[in-house]
Amino acid sequence: MAGETILTVVGNLVDDPELKYTPAGAPVAKFRVASTPRTYDRQSGQWADGEALFLTCSVWRQAAENVAASLMRGTRVLVQGRLKQRSYEDREGIKRTVYELDVDEVGPSLRNATAQVTKTHRSNGQQQAPQPAGSARNTEQPAAHPARQYVDEPPF
Repeated sequence: MAGETILTVVGNLVDDPELKYTPAGAPVAKFRVASTPRTYDRQSGQWADGEALFLTCSVWRQAAENVAASLMRGTRVLVQGRLKQRSYEDREGIKRTVYELDVDEVGPSLRNATAQVTKTHRSNGQQQAPQPAGSARNTEQPAAHPARQYVDEPPF
């Protein structure tokens, strides 16, 4: 849609993604990302953290199931989506405004971690979620000698 604010955020997941299903059966995962700016103070020679931005994110359909199976609290992620503003009145009658991100793309940051990507396969028009493996969530320890896998199928 024209005029939407597209935003890319790099930060850490504050909680494990929460996967739910709508009454119609559509999966949706909600998670929060904390992004903290860092600045270098030349006088002290040290880095200083700025004020953290906490942003609630929601991702839908197959991507929601993939996020829930792949990411966990503390994972550094890159998230891109459409920034939405929502206003409401709380229980005390005070008007509040929140900002949320409708996620289009999300993935782990490979700056300080490794990840093993497993493509989901379609069967009968439906996509299947990746098989959760014990090492799928552990991106802290890279494999000593990762096995190379070659597939003779076209990439798309």
